[in-house]
Amino acid sequence: MYDANDPRASLAAAPAAAPKAATEFAGVEYARFHDLPPAEVGGGVRTWYARGQNFVLAYSEAESDCSFTREAQPDEFAVLSPDANAPLEITFDGKVSGVPGASLVFVPPGRSVVRMPAGGRLVRLLTHQATDLAALCSNASSYQTPHPNVAPLNPWPLPVDGYRVRAYPLEVPAEEGRFGRIWRCSTFMVNYLDVRVGPREVTKMSPHSHADFEQCSLALSGEFIHHVRWPWTTNMNNWREDEHALCGTPSIAVIPPPAIHTTQATSAGANQLVDIFCPPRVDFSLKPGWVLNADEYPMP
Repeated sequence: MYDANDPRASLAAAPAAAPKAATEFAGVEYARFHDLPPAEVGGGVRTWYARGQNFVLAYSEAESDCSFTREAQPDEFAVLSPDANAPLEITFDGKVSGVPGASLVFVPPGRSVVRMPAGGRLVRLLTHQATDLAALCSNASSYQTPHPNVAPLNPWPLPVDGYRVRAYPLEVPAEEGRFGRIWRCSTFMVNYLDVRVGPREVTKMSPHSHADFEQCSLALSGEFIHHVRWPWTTNMNNWREDEHALCGTPSIAVIPPPAIHTTQATSAGANQLVDIFCPPRVDFSLKPGWVLNADEYPMP
């Protein structure tokens, strides 16, 4: 259910339930990095890790001239530098690519190095195949058994002109009828949402659900209440209480299918979320003009 002025109101209606009606449910995974000690400290970097079923998110705060190396990454991953004063240098296949701050970058599989000459915040998004990082996640134990209702990760087709480092500036002008600022690669879809100043208007919430994929909401600034409700089934043993969970910055909430959810910005200042999906969403991809790099990455 969306407000009439919400671009998502034009999405095709989602099925009422997952292809096979859900009878058991997972809870929301909250990782309040602002209240947790970092999983790794060293070399001028502090890093927190948390995961969903198909992905790992690494949130780092780095001093100047710090680097992040993947020796044999098995698939494409994403790097987000949200701040304009945090440029990147990415080395892949013997070439160094300079990337301005406030950019989203898709990095090919294989060996790569991400260097931060001036330091700053860095978010890396890798699939569950990054098992070394998955083991460091604050919620690693939650996924020892796969959560119900989440479809497995089937990567989307490779880019039309082959793998290379691809960087996209985050500052894209708003456009009537387009939702957020969305990019996709073969493994992830990232929606870099606009900054909202002040609390969200309570008469314009957006309760909705997803049939078979998780939504990861990363808080980059502000505070948010994640409102979540699960369906009832004939078996009351599987019912779950509603949740209204307050999360500050930085934090993530990984919302499972088919829970009904909506998020309320509550800070009087700047509030910003980034929504992350692994693999990319079909419904967003079917909307003309919504995916800003759709010409580079074909749909299945």
